[in-house]
Amino acid sequence: MTLAPLREAKAVPILSAGEAIAVATEIAADLAATSPERDRDRVLPEGELDRLSASGLLAITVPGEHGGADLPTEVLVEVFRILAAGDPSVAQVPHSHFVYVNAMRHQGTPEQQRFFFGEVLAGKRFGNAQSEVGTRHVRDIRTSLTPAGQGRWILSGTKGYSTGALFAHWIPVLAHRDTLAAPGAGPLHVAWVERSAEGVTVTDDWNGMGQRTTASGTVELDDVVVDDARITPYHLTFEGPQTYGAFAQVLHAALDVGIARAALRDAADFVRTKSRPYPDAGVERAADDPLVVQALGEMEVGVRAAEALLREAGRAVDLADDGLTAGTAAMASLAVAAVRAHSATVAVDVSSRLFEVAGTRSALDSLNLHRHWRNARTHTLHDPAAWKVQHLGRYVVDGTPPPNHGQL
Repeated sequence: MTLAPLREAKAVPILSAGEAIAVATEIAADLAATSPERDRDRVLPEGELDRLSASGLLAITVPGEHGGADLPTEVLVEVFRILAAGDPSVAQVPHSHFVYVNAMRHQGTPEQQRFFFGEVLAGKRFGNAQSEVGTRHVRDIRTSLTPAGQGRWILSGTKGYSTGALFAHWIPVLAHRDTLAAPGAGPLHVAWVERSAEGVTVTDDWNGMGQRTTASGTVELDDVVVDDARITPYHLTFEGPQTYGAFAQVLHAALDVGIARAALRDAADFVRTKSRPYPDAGVERAADDPLVVQALGEMEVGVRAAEALLREAGRAVDLADDGLTAGTAAMASLAVAAVRAHSATVAVDVSSRLFEVAGTRSALDSLNLHRHWRNARTHTLHDPAAWKVQHLGRYVVDGTPPPNHGQL
């Protein structure tokens, strides 16, 4: 599928923390009202993303010295959670946008930062072309930048799971910058290419059972010319303490927590308005069945715990950024690992138990309540929760810090 040319971006409002939460809440309510139909018919959220851009929400982490609000991770995490409770597919699309705003903050030159942060403040969106399909694992990258002389490079490769690329103005591409001595094995860099650049093809071939409207398809890069001024180092991010991985992961956790809250909200609404009581309960309303009430209470405990862990993890990332050391970075990664492990379990559990408490009618395909489970099950596959628990356990046993990479 090919979208119409991206609309001309306009300068966006600079939001305070309170304004960002209020705007996210308003948008999420509208997303929730249309989410079932959008998922059912696989309607890509082009208009919804334009609204996010125009609202100023996608610019809230631009540094203050470049004219942005520079809001903390804790606020961004809450924005993501709120949006995900409205529609987690729409919320996931700008995930990479914020991750690469963060990458530009840490590794961009002053000139690059001035340009790209200006683009964000003008309403432009960043996409993602990072993972590859068919390689040994997620950190096995084959895409390369080959020197072409006069400060130019040739970018070639194929990327999968490219969430956000179809809707982006700029696509950050993770690639090895080759040298004559190490062809195909140079250090990893980010090549910033325009979606409309010659040689760039974005294909909407994502057919996942959940997160159906994220357009997480394929990016083909066929001899794309990239200037030195549009390349930033990636490998340097991990040569010392960093919160880059924790920042990316805590946003994923916020998506899971939002899915769980939305599933519980819809379960309670269905029980209150549509479910019939089981005869043995001896009650007039399903909502008065003590077994149903007990189950909903258990689900609420799980979701509240996930929300609390999420807030703690957001604060831990901010604290590490305020005083970055190997120790504070490790604490941030462990806090994020805890919420990711718990939120993955809760999102899948609550979105499944929805049907247990709501009853047979809730399984009607026309209601599309199963989108919550499909979304939870699909998104929680992003990173194995069991490995989060492993790293937590190793720290508890003998104080081993988590590894220093982008998945923690």
